[in-house]
Amino acid sequence: MSTKPLPPAVPPAMSPPAHPARLTAVLDAPLSRWLWLVKWLLAFPHYVVLFFLWVAFVGTSVVAFFAILLTGRYPRPLFDFGTGVLRWSWRVGYYAYGTLGTDRYPPFTLADVPDYPTHWDLAYPGRLSRGLVLVKWWLLAIPHYLVLGFLLGDVQATWVTGGLIGLLTLCAGVALAATGHYPRGLFDLVVGLNRWVLRVAAYAALLTDVYPPFRLDQGGGEPEAAP
Repeated sequence: MSTKPLPPAVPPAMSPPAHPARLTAVLDAPLSRWLWLVKWLLAFPHYVVLFFLWVAFVGTSVVAFFAILLTGRYPRPLFDFGTGVLRWSWRVGYYAYGTLGTDRYPPFTLADVPDYPTHWDLAYPGRLSRGLVLVKWWLLAIPHYLVLGFLLGDVQATWVTGGLIGLLTLCAGVALAATGHYPRGLFDLVVGLNRWVLRVAAYAALLTDVYPPFRLDQGGGEPEAAP
């Protein structure tokens, strides 16, 4: 009878915890080789609308700040509006110079569009910390603001200012013009960087108390929570 000791059991690989903000994206194919050169013009009506939406979002965020401070809850209509503004901004970025992942024109709506190739949503938190609301948007989020400054070139959620994401998107446009194909690895990286941006935006806008992880989740699908 063998007395050889059994090897230690290998623990199962653990998946990263799921985040309440969820971004999914499907790379459209084929993509036009040259349309990306004029998307800045085609998306201009969205930029005008988004300017006013973001002005309103700032105002509603101030109201939500005091509501959370007094009640511990983000008023649901204001939450849905803020989530919709971020969703709309992301769709425009996905179409234009945040990703160039689709040639399908973004819809003019705050709501999710089931058949559009990208989706962003945020679970309603129910209760929020009254204490965190005082510090998370300016103090706790500072490390992420430094990251966002690098990724976007400036902290703007309309994805028009450059930074690393803008540079990588430009590389994708050049690849499209030269080969007619969007490099898959580049797409996964760009979507992952945008996922980071949106998580931070949701936290800084007081929409969630879940601190954004310093983790690059690449690809069009969200990592699932470990069982």
